[in-house]
Amino acid sequence: MRERIDPDLPKVELHLHLEGAAPPAFIRSLAREHHVDIDGVFDAAGHYRFGSFAEFLRVYDAVCLPLRQPRDFHRLARAVLEARADDAVIYTEVFLSPDFCGGGDLASWRDHCAAIAEAAAEAQADSGIVMRGIVTAIRHRGPEAARQVARCAAETAGDFIVGFGLAGDENAGSARDFTWAFDCAREAGLGLTAHAGEWAGAESVRTALDAWRVSRIGHGVRAIEDPSLVEYLAEHDIVLEVCPGSNLALGLFPSMPHHPVARLRDAGVRVTLSTDDPPFFRTSLRSEYDALAQAFGWTEADFRAINADATRAAFCDAATRDRILTRLEAPA
Repeated sequence: MRERIDPDLPKVELHLHLEGAAPPAFIRSLAREHHVDIDGVFDAAGHYRFGSFAEFLRVYDAVCLPLRQPRDFHRLARAVLEARADDAVIYTEVFLSPDFCGGGDLASWRDHCAAIAEAAAEAQADSGIVMRGIVTAIRHRGPEAARQVARCAAETAGDFIVGFGLAGDENAGSARDFTWAFDCAREAGLGLTAHAGEWAGAESVRTALDAWRVSRIGHGVRAIEDPSLVEYLAEHDIVLEVCPGSNLALGLFPSMPHHPVARLRDAGVRVTLSTDDPPFFRTSLRSEYDALAQAFGWTEADFRAINADATRAAFCDAATRDRILTRLEAPA
């Protein structure tokens, strides 16, 4: 009999998109409030509706339409963090895009960023959950947009904004088109991550590592297709932000037993666990842990080790990291 995983086991989540974590009821209410037509986004049961990855991106953009003002993002952040705290998450890094928060304009981004940071501080005071932001460019919006997002990241780097990343369609543009953006963020002292090895295959992981010198890879699961790359990831301590439920929902793998996360971990790769866009994929970290325990026989000790690895890979300052590690190690 497999070990029961305590649903209140403290968790660390490094790969979470703020807008993608928006509860459907919240978006419906906000759309009514702002008189925004988002018909076609929801199914009959009120869930987000999409089929292919391209449809997912389209629906994601539509979900962002009612989010218009800094106070909307403040309310969104509070709703998202309440849900994460209910899932026993004690630390999360959230992808934030100036493309959605003010349209990439620096002055507007500062206002939106301040509103989100305020919500994070309130949530931390209320429940103890800690959130930090990773400013994220959208790859299929092009390299010039990515440059502007990187400038926004560099100008607001600090206690709250701790990283820079690249998300969206992995097949859009060439790697060199985005090198300037990563260099700009690196010079500002930000941690670097990039979505790769999800839809574009193992070679996209190598490209992200070589061209952008990131320390973490968002998803990265198709690295399993290249044994030499898996060995490289393990040897160079590259961290994968793995989102199993997302991969299954989007059809990357047919079922949890077919997911490569266990094989990657067995090979020495440092894997972390996240939900990506949980309402879209109808998942939670609790349900992910249960499914992984069922599929691979992982125990509570395995999940504690994974969460400790995630904390060590976090982009936060050392004092925050130490506090999170202490909370993870505290007896139940």
